[in-house]
Amino acid sequence: MEFSQYDDHNDLSLTKFESMLKTNDVLFFDSNEFENIIHHYLEIGKMALAKKAIKLGLEQHPTSTSLKLFKIEIHVFENKLDLADELLNALYEIEPSNEEIYIQKASILSKQDKHEKAIEILERSLEYAEDPADIYALLGMEHLFLDNFEAAKNYFMKCLELDEHDFSSLYNMIFCFDSLEKNSEAIDYLNTYLNSYPYSQVAWHQLGKQYFTINDYTKALTAFDFAIFSDDVFIGAYLEKGKVLEKLKRFEEAIENYKITLALDDPTSFALLRIGHCYEKLGQKDLAVQHYYKTVEEDPLLDKGWIAITNFYNKTKNYPKALYYINKAINIDTDNVMYWKLYAQINQRLNFLEEAERGYKRSLELGNFELDTWLSRADILTDLGEYEAAIFNLDQTTEFYPDNEEIQFRLSGLYYMMHNEEQATIYLKSALQLNSEHYFILEELFPTVYQQETVKEIIAKYKNASK
Repeated sequence: MEFSQYDDHNDLSLTKFESMLKTNDVLFFDSNEFENIIHHYLEIGKMALAKKAIKLGLEQHPTSTSLKLFKIEIHVFENKLDLADELLNALYEIEPSNEEIYIQKASILSKQDKHEKAIEILERSLEYAEDPADIYALLGMEHLFLDNFEAAKNYFMKCLELDEHDFSSLYNMIFCFDSLEKNSEAIDYLNTYLNSYPYSQVAWHQLGKQYFTINDYTKALTAFDFAIFSDDVFIGAYLEKGKVLEKLKRFEEAIENYKITLALDDPTSFALLRIGHCYEKLGQKDLAVQHYYKTVEEDPLLDKGWIAITNFYNKTKNYPKALYYINKAINIDTDNVMYWKLYAQINQRLNFLEEAERGYKRSLELGNFELDTWLSRADILTDLGEYEAAIFNLDQTTEFYPDNEEIQFRLSGLYYMMHNEEQATIYLKSALQLNSEHYFILEELFPTVYQQETVKEIIAKYKNASK
């Protein structure tokens, strides 16, 4: 539905309407005035006033299709789909060639997840559309809901053919190219587009991102430079250029670009974090950690910031300080699996085995089912003498990694430690059958078991058989 831009007359209508509401007087407005008033309230999110204007509008103009369509739009927004559909059907009987009726019908079907039917309705509406751009955009979105990226891409291209400045469609189209993994086609399209519109900073920006994806950093850098030339306050282009410069190991230049974004707008945690990483690469550790601190001050919920600080102290082997910061992170977000994994590893390095085991256990509870998490917990439980708990942990691990010799060797060693030789032998033979060269796992983790003659004989037998 098209609406006129606000001018003095529309401002006067709005003032007159709000004055009427305050005095309870009933004043007359023509239907166009009501349409503009309603549109204004919908745009600024004042739903109650929009509904009041619709009610009064229909009282004064009961046959107005446009006002009825606004009422339908409100019903759709409030999820009163049956009411909206009933009104639409009545309108269709009166005006079967009104494109807005089809658009609202498609909106209802889309909300009901009937996207194929919504597409059918929208395609029919094209017969009556004076300007099909909005319908093409809606068709593109409906195809996106169905993951029909090729069809969606084609509709967004149609939008751009009608309006080269429709950047929303440009972004959606590039998303389709990315989903289809057609980076080369995206690059071809953007280059063709830029031949016609060479000062489109958005297109240069998107072209740079495509080159970045295929690791063509030189061309990516050129594209971002053109984006900045077209709009020298385009923050996104400076950020992306910084990322490219990092890939090219030009860290000083990357820092310069990230710092430009800090000057153009409020600091972003992403830029601060990247500056920290660049300083760390340059060996300027004090500046690196300062920017990591600034990152978490700017955004305490950004896990990458806390992880950067923790890893910084891990690398310098300052494990107590690393533990201090990962504890701070956990206090902010107790369900972050990466925090708990780091917490476990740091405690393990500090030989705080009970706390390390707690960290690995929590990581598993939060869904970190990586093999090294299971094995690290099992090894700590073994060191703590908790053999049964270690076996239970490894039994769970086999559900995820059923044919893994590292698990089998550990189970064998644990059963030997518990003097269950029958079960221990079964696991030892199974492990050796999977990979006889990895017997050293038993030697390293269970040296007393490895020294047993029967164990050595079994290992020797499988090693000789594999030659």
